[in-house]
Amino acid sequence: MKKLLELLSENARLTTTELSFLLNEPEEKIKAQIAEYEEKGIIKGYRTLINWEKVPNAGVTALIELKVTPKKETGFDEIAQSVMSFDEVESVYLIAGVYDLAVFVKGNTIQEVASFVSKKLSALDSVISTATHFLLKRYKDGGVSFAETEREEDKRGLIL
Repeated sequence: MKKLLELLSENARLTTTELSFLLNEPEEKIKAQIAEYEEKGIIKGYRTLINWEKVPNAGVTALIELKVTPKKETGFDEIAQSVMSFDEVESVYLIAGVYDLAVFVKGNTIQEVASFVSKKLSALDSVISTATHFLLKRYKDGGVSFAETEREEDKRGLIL
């Protein structure tokens, strides 16, 4: 039921009644399928996408790329587990390219994130180097557009 997962990923607030209607399946079957997905760890949780730019004092988010030395037995998994254990870390991804891990970090200030990178992340044994990028504006996230829909009209007057 890939379609069920797609619908839930687009809008986790859909009720089982609505899902049943959209998928043309009995509601009990939908409930059982969701329960099975949760039990198997296919559905890991439900989240709300928030436009933090509209929330006063919401803090800053940074993407930190890490170049690491993988462990002989566990590869990148052990270092990823270490990075994940920090409260400041929201997401960790194994990536291809110059860097090995992409880490999204949330903090109250740029200085707080910089301190976290220099004192905690860089101090990990396997970390060779880091590159920190602060997110300035989010245009799209989780398939949802955060761009304003109304274009600002040019309020400058024509001067002759």
